[in-house]
Amino acid sequence: MLRVDVRQLRGGSVSTDGQIAPTDPAFAGLEVALMGPVVVEGTLQPTAEGNFLWRGRLEATVAGECRRCLRPVTQQIDDDVDVLFSADPELGDDPSVYPLPSHVDVIDVAAAIREELALRVSAFPLCRPDCKGFCAACGADLNAGPCRCMAAGSTN
Repeated sequence: MLRVDVRQLRGGSVSTDGQIAPTDPAFAGLEVALMGPVVVEGTLQPTAEGNFLWRGRLEATVAGECRRCLRPVTQQIDDDVDVLFSADPELGDDPSVYPLPSHVDVIDVAAAIREELALRVSAFPLCRPDCKGFCAACGADLNAGPCRCMAAGSTN
């Protein structure tokens, strides 16, 4: 349940556990190759200031390729998230606050999950920290050993 009716929050916090499929419209246009559903566990609660705080955890597996050698890599995302939803116009410029209309009936945490997931995926993943990549001169995979142009005495 990632959509919460604000009336439910009158009694306190509401659990927001669920999964979002990789094909869900919430991820449309996001250039992240999800290998399965995004697992979400969290709680949405009202604050004294009239805002709503969502504290949760995201788990996902993302496919990509090494930025140096182009081998396939996977990234495991498993992170805690704190998100503030607010209709306060003074907080509208704060990038860490998700804006709400002045009168809201339902809070959907899926948009925040999309953004928080995107922030946690590395744009430049590596297959391993010491990946050597390709030779700039001949294109050989330097992880397999020195290339022929280096062995022939080139200064690459």
